[in-house]
Formats: sequence, C-alpha cells, structure tokens
Amino acid sequence: MAVFVLDKRKRPLMPCSEKRARLLLERGRARVHRLVPFTIRLVDRTVETSVVQPVRIKIDPGSRTTGLALVRESEEVDAETGEVRQAAHVVFLAELSHRGHAIRDAMTARRAFRRRRRSANLRHRACRFANRRKPEGWLAPSLRHRVETTLSWVNRLCRWTPVTAISQELARFDMQAMQHPEIRVRTVSVGAASEAARTYEVREYLLEKWKRKCAYCDTQDVPLEIDHIHPRSKGGSHRVSNLVIACRTCNQKKGNRDVAEFLARDPQRLARIEAQALSPLRDASAVNSTRWALYAALKETGLPVEVGTGGRTKFNRSRLGIPKTHALDAVCVGQVAAVHGWNVLTLGIQCAGRGSYQRTRLNRHGFPRGYLTRSKRHFGFQTGDMVRAVVTTGRKVGTYVGRVAIRAGGSFNLQTKNGLVQGIHHRFCALMQRADGYGYAWSRTAFVKEEAGTGAALSLSALKGGVSRAI
Repeated sequence: MAVFVLDKRKRPLMPCSEKRARLLLERGRARVHRLVPFTIRLVDRTVETSVVQPVRIKIDPGSRTTGLALVRESEEVDAETGEVRQAAHVVFLAELSHRGHAIRDAMTARRAFRRRRRSANLRHRACRFANRRKPEGWLAPSLRHRVETTLSWVNRLCRWTPVTAISQELARFDMQAMQHPEIRVRTVSVGAASEAARTYEVREYLLEKWKRKCAYCDTQDVPLEIDHIHPRSKGGSHRVSNLVIACRTCNQKKGNRDVAEFLARDPQRLARIEAQALSPLRDASAVNSTRWALYAALKETGLPVEVGTGGRTKFNRSRLGIPKTHALDAVCVGQVAAVHGWNVLTLGIQCAGRGSYQRTRLNRHGFPRGYLTRSKRHFGFQTGDMVRAVVTTGRKVGTYVGRVAIRAGGSFNLQTKNGLVQGIHHRFCALMQRADGYGYAWSRTAFVKEEAGTGAALSLSALKGGVSRAI
C-alpha cells in the first residue's frame, strides 16, 4: 500500500512505501497529514529539491462503481526486439461506489410529497412545467452526482500526487442493438470489429446485471457462459432480457429446456430470475449519458486526457492475465504494454453524503413523524467523522475505530469493520479524521485469473447458433 507524500508547503511528491513513511515519522522528518488515504507531510523538503516521475490517473466509469487507478509510467526496452514499450507500475487502486440510486429514490419521494401538498392546498393550481426549459448539457441529479464525485476524486489525487495525464474509458452501450439485435443496419463500416464491440457490450452488461455469478446456483469465481432463458429452439430471442449467465454445469444440465421447466422445483429462484431479466437498462443508460460530460469535465483540468474503448480494456486485461475488478479495469484503460505490481490492496470508497438539509422526517404519506436537531455537530463530533473510542468501563470495554453516528444525548453509534457498535459515550471518543462525505474500507479481492481463451471475445455468430462460450 502506497503512502502519499507532500512537501512542507503541501505540494505533491512521489508516493513512498509504508516502511519508509514509518521511518520518516519516527525520525521526526514528517507529520501525519491525513489518515485515509494515508498521507504524510515532510518538514524538511520541497518540490525543488525532490525528483518526481510521470504519474497517470486511469478511470473506468460505471453506473454503480467507478474504478480508479494511479500508475507510474516508465519505458522498457524489449531485450529480443529492442522495442521500447510503455509500462505501468500500479501505485494506488480504488473503487468509488456511487449513490445515484439513492438520490433518484429521494427525488422521487420529494416529488410525491410536493404533489400531495399542492393538490391538497391548491386543487386548481395551474401547471407550470410547460414553461420550464433545461439548459444545454443538463443532467439529472443522480447522473450529475456520478460525474462530480469522480471529478472530485481526480482533483484529490492531483493534490496528493504529481499527476501529469489522465486516461478514461469511453464505453458506449448500443441500446437498440441490445434490445433488438435482429435489426441490422447495412453500412460500409459494419464488420468484425463492430460485431466484436457489440458482443463485448452485451457480455459486460450481463456480467454486471447478474452480479458475476451463476443465475441458477449463485456460483462465483468460475468461468461463466451465456444462456438463453427461453431456448432458441423453442422460439427464444437474442434480446438481453432473454439472456443470463450460468456456470458450465448448470448450462449443460439445463440444455434446451425452458427455465420454467428447469426450475420447477425452485419457484422462488424462478420468480427472481424472471423479474431480474425484465429489469430496464438503467445502468447502461447512465453510462451513456455521463461519458461525454465526464470527458468534458476532465478536459477542464488542463491535463492531457487519453480515451480508450471498452474492447481495448478487455483486450489488455486478457493479454496481460489480470483479473476482473473495477479498479484493475482502470489499470488496463488506454495504451499499456505491461503492468507491474497490480496485486495490491484496493481502497473501497462509499459515497455517504454530507447529511440532509431536510430536518423533518416524513412517513410514507408525507406527514411529519420526527425532527432532527438543528445543529449537525454535538460535543465536537459530526456524523461521518472517523473516531477512535477507547472504552474503559461498562459492558463494551475495548478499542473501536470507525465512522460515528452522533446523538444529541451523547450516546454515539460506531460503524467498525466488524459491525455496528451502539451506545458509545462521547467522552470515550477521540477524533481521527473529519467527515468528508465518504466511507472507506481497504480490501483485497479474491482474484481468479482468466484462463487462456476464457476472456476471448464471444462471436455473434456463435451466440446466434446457440453455442455458449465462457465469458
């Protein structure tokens, strides 16, 4: 795990290792600037007396989770061919979990409450929506949140490291081709490349839709295959609403039977699969709607922005034998010949928000059921602060570290890595880091490397013929 380093004027230097940071702190040459991600500030060095190297931020945008990677770029010479290749040394990995769905639900609830109040008080109120115009480039709040949080973390990484360039995956999902693959457009440019691109979109969408596990037995971390819910031999279509992912055992066991016949003894799973198969393409639409807005926002930073397709990311990951995660997908974005040190801890960043302006809690009918305090801070703490609680008396004796949820009475709740701890008195708590709207958790994912050929592109002709290939 890399440690970010700042000079004595808070300007970014090259990250260092944990061991070096520990030595600098012990010798009094550095101070702790931030806990998560861990950042130190040197007291005896400036940028002018230090050596920095090219650092690039790589982004894999997603609807629910965006992968972020910080890599140090270097050039390597192939001993056999003499070719100069660009290598990426992984410095930092993070997965940013958005809360766009929560924002959408909150906006829907607010709209319903306002509609009820207006209809109850002003039954003959004239419609005003016909005169409202949206500015050019307008995005819904749930979509704008995805762009702004990603840009916020890009700016943070630029403050902590000497970033010289940015790479972004500019993926696009063809909604028409996913819903109606039987409709074909005859153009000169249609060929093997466009067929492979469409197949990649379908495969990646299915993996995200079914949570990268078998729809029939919930098996994970195994090669998965595309299966038709209603088989082609019995009139099934190629639409994404008729496709699932399944392990080879379940796929062969199901054969050309209908899903209702195959899961006749498991009606709950059958109902879940049928409901999930008909879910709308919201995630794909969110990526399509925000990709150019994010690109424009990144261009305004003044750094050169490199873009790459989703197919190229998949090609780089399969060629280099790197597992599939959001953060490692970001490492493989754009031009990269080799990747070193990718098996590092990943920082999970959960968008938690900074509280609510609405201080009145409503029931499902829109009537008040409770009120929050007017002050968001009590006893020097605010909900979301990272604290360290050393409890010396009572039934909860011990040391706890995590995000705090405050109460006006002084009895706090602490969300630790081992779960929720309730009833911690404020006098046992010590502030470690102020709330910044995010929750953090380090993790190491159980990686499963793709076998040779497993990550290869699934041809559209094979899909049409009913042949299932590994994803």
